[in-house]
Amino acid sequence: MADEASRVELTPRAAELVRRLRAEHGPLMFHQSGGCCDGSAPMCYPDGEFRTGGSDVLLAELAVEGVDEPVTFWMSRSQYEAWSHTRLIVDVVPGRGSGFSLEAPEGVRFLTRSRVVDAQ
Repeated sequence: MADEASRVELTPRAAELVRRLRAEHGPLMFHQSGGCCDGSAPMCYPDGEFRTGGSDVLLAELAVEGVDEPVTFWMSRSQYEAWSHTRLIVDVVPGRGSGFSLEAPEGVRFLTRSRVVDAQ
């Protein structure tokens, strides 16, 4: 996982939202599935609320300044295969995402941007 941890980052706006959500909801986790529409966006849950399993990959334990514990970032294995050559950048944009993700009532949603990385 150490190799993969460098492949996920939060923008400053995303980190600020994570701090606010953490203060309200406790420890957090992200999961990005391979579904259509909102399913392909990173969803933020209270840690452990989304059940992960053998079809999921733990990509990172994100250290966020001001948050005591790392925020895990999981992705479905099939989605990971499509994104494995990229660096994932979690950002926040205006708009309404999924009702299941913690940021939905804030009028914003998390969004994954990507940048191709060198294959090693």
